[in-house]
Amino acid sequence: MDFLKYKNFYFIFSSALILSSIIFLLVFGLRFGIDFTGGSILEIEFKEARPSNEDIREKLAGLDLGDFLIQPTNEKGVIFRMKEIDEEAHQEILIRLGREDLEELRFESIGPVIGRELREKTGIVIVLSLLAILFYIAIAFRKLSFPIKSWQYGLASLMALFHDALIPLGVFSVLGIFYQIEITIPVVVALLTVLGYSINNTVVVFDRIRENLLKGVGGNYQESVNFSLNQTLSRSISTSLTTLFVLFSIFFFGGETLKYFALILILGISAGTYSSLFLAGPLLVAWLERKKRTD
Repeated sequence: MDFLKYKNFYFIFSSALILSSIIFLLVFGLRFGIDFTGGSILEIEFKEARPSNEDIREKLAGLDLGDFLIQPTNEKGVIFRMKEIDEEAHQEILIRLGREDLEELRFESIGPVIGRELREKTGIVIVLSLLAILFYIAIAFRKLSFPIKSWQYGLASLMALFHDALIPLGVFSVLGIFYQIEITIPVVVALLTVLGYSINNTVVVFDRIRENLLKGVGGNYQESVNFSLNQTLSRSISTSLTTLFVLFSIFFFGGETLKYFALILILGISAGTYSSLFLAGPLLVAWLERKKRTD
C-alpha cells in the first residue's frame, strides 16, 4: 500500500477536522462540570415511571437551586446539576420528589475555589505532558539526524497529538451545546490517556522507520517511511480495534458515569490510529520534500 501517494488528501482532511474543532471551541466553548466550576450533583433513580422534566421542576419550584439542569438517564434515572447546596436543601429535594419512591445513587458538592484550582492544575498537567513527550521523542531519535532532524520527529508527534486531542474536544463542544455533556475529571483523565495511547502508536511507527533507515531498507527516505508504515499497519489496527471493542462495551453497558469517559477514548483512539499511520509519517516526508525544493 502506498501511504504517501495521497498524503496531500490526508493533510486536507485532517486540517478540515482541526479547523472545525477550533471553530466549535471558539463559538460554543466547553461545558465544564462541577469538578471545575463548583456546584452540586445529585443522581437518583425512580422505582416507578420517571416524571417528566416539567413535573420535576414544578415539585422543586421555590427552592434556591440556581439555574439547575435536569438530565434523564436510562429509563428511570435523573441527574441534577445545580449550584452548591447544603444538606438541608439536599434533603428537601428528596422529600419533594418522594423519598420513598426513589433511590439516591450519589450526591457530590464541590466549592468554586476547588473547582477553579482543579481547572488550572489540569491545564498545567496537560502542558507538562506535551513538553515531556517532545523531549522524549527528541532524545529517543537523536541518532537520526539525516535526512530529518530528531527534533522534527518530536514536532510531528506533537502535531499528531494536537490532532488527536482537538477532535474529541470539538465533538464534546457540540455535545455540550445540544446535549449538555460536561467536561469532568474522568473526561480529562480519558483525554490524557488518549495522549499516551496516541504517542505510543506514533513511536511504534517512528521506531520502525528508524530501524529501516539504520538497516538501509528502501532506496530513499520516502520508500523507507512507506515500507515502515506498511509493516506497522496490521499491528496498529489490530491493537486499536481490540481496545475499541472494550470501549464500545463500556459506552453502551457501563452506565452513565463511564459513558462519556469511554466516548472520549473512542474518539481519541480512533483519531490517534489514523494520525499515526496517515499523518505523522507523511508529515516527515512532506518536510523533506519542501527542504529539497528550497535548497
